[in-house]
Amino acid sequence: MTRAPVLSVRALRTRQGASLDVFAFFIRGDEVMKIADISRLHRDENQLRGFQRKEIKSHVSEIAEFLKKGEVLFPNAIILALSKEVAFKLSRGPAPQGGTDAVQSGVLCIPLRPEGQRAAWIVDGQQRSLALSKANQSDLLVPIVAFVSSDLEVQREQFILVNKAKPLPSRLIDELLPEVSVDLPRDLAPRLIPSVLCNALNQDPVSPFHKMIKRESEAGVAGPVITDTPLMSALQSNLRPGGALGSYRTADGVDLPSMLQALHIYWGAVRTIFGEAWGRPAQESRLTHSVGVRVMGALMDPIWTRADASLDPRADVAASLARLAPHCRWTSGVWEELGWAWDDPQSTSKHIKGLTDYLLRLDRELSRASR
Repeated sequence: MTRAPVLSVRALRTRQGASLDVFAFFIRGDEVMKIADISRLHRDENQLRGFQRKEIKSHVSEIAEFLKKGEVLFPNAIILALSKEVAFKLSRGPAPQGGTDAVQSGVLCIPLRPEGQRAAWIVDGQQRSLALSKANQSDLLVPIVAFVSSDLEVQREQFILVNKAKPLPSRLIDELLPEVSVDLPRDLAPRLIPSVLCNALNQDPVSPFHKMIKRESEAGVAGPVITDTPLMSALQSNLRPGGALGSYRTADGVDLPSMLQALHIYWGAVRTIFGEAWGRPAQESRLTHSVGVRVMGALMDPIWTRADASLDPRADVAASLARLAPHCRWTSGVWEELGWAWDDPQSTSKHIKGLTDYLLRLDRELSRASR
């Protein structure tokens, strides 16, 4: 059996985290895409795969044109994850004086394989790597920092932490959050539970949102009509103390099944009561538009709080929404007291607040009148 060719480079090795080998080395710019694959974010039978966003061709072209200009400085390291198939051979001889025993020098051997079977994956720097492969700058040596782990979760953790401060689409990070178990930075932690709920609502066949939510991993897929961003915002508001889902968060943890049951009941009633507006593209229905999702999410707080204390929550939610239905103009007509045509409301604070305040007031008045 013929052995796969390898790329051998001088490298430094140390260890970090849970005894993970970390290497630092230089290779030619056109060699990065010969040793590493790009793990694209996608879904396969409801299982999230990969973590990288799509190639930004304009960005790649700009970098490639810059590289073609001649002698350039390229000090930013590309971060790779390596499979355990790589081999490291220690250099012979004494360690340099004043050096640390935690860092060793040697030769790192990386198998060279066809695309899709490579022994490395790009964690950070995919646009730069693609540009390097197109620039034909074989004499440009680029710095690489690589850690050994075939574990997709570890790769995702590093991808999120490396990219959180960069202009990376927040929707991409939000969708990846439920797939990692690393301790999240303070600004990312509040987005975890809404993303978990959003995933469950989209994937559960009995959910009113089943296959209706646009997620980053399914960009371009026909069918979804509700963008995940406004739904995530609505869920995050529902989770605050006093919100519809706030009581399901305690010091002991999070009651996800109860949260999902509440969401199924409430949004299931929304789907039933406003059936003519549900499931239609946002340009045809303001209910599935981001403004409608945010407004109906805000309405869930008082409606579910009342229903949760009743003998029949499902019937109570349906009754509350049925009282509001004659006053709603999701697909045609004019919002009477507001003077807005049905398609006037946009994703602005003025329209979201105006429509929310109007329906919350109506809900209070109609609820009192029904007692």
